Amino acid sequence: MNLQLGDISHIIQLAIAPVFLLTGVGTKLGVLTSRLARIIDRARVVEELLQKNPDHTEDLETELEELYQRSHLINRAITLSTTTGLLVCLVIALLFTGDATGLALDKWIAALFVTGIFSLIGSFIYFMREIFVATKTLSRQHQRDKIRRLSRQS
Repeated sequence: MNLQLGDISHIIQLAIAPVFLLTGVGTKLGVLTSRLARIIDRARVVEELLQKNPDHTEDLETELEELYQRSHLINRAITLSTTTGLLVCLVIALLFTGDATGLALDKWIAALFVTGIFSLIGSFIYFMREIFVATKTLSRQHQRDKIRRLSRQS
């Protein structure tokens, strides 16, 4: 195996686009894990409130159930984003391997890349579903608080 400087620079050029995708996936994983941490923190607070305040158990149990639902959706989004990252890493490795050795890995590279993109799409779908559940929770809490304020005024 005799690689020239021009060959190496060509291989690096081939790997640049997947590297940018990998950077975006890494950033998205940071956002998702931050959301998961906030969900977990809120679930702990709600669980403590449930133990201390038995008067509002229905509202708190509903919120806790929604938090569990959100955590499952975010976990799926994290799993799919991580899968995307792994597949993109494999694409980069196969780009280097195929170009350096002359092996015909183009079908493997294409299949892994397309699978990675579908995994990324799935991750965004789960992320969007989690946002919808969070927004529904916020709207429900706002309506409940609005009704309470109105009942106190009358």
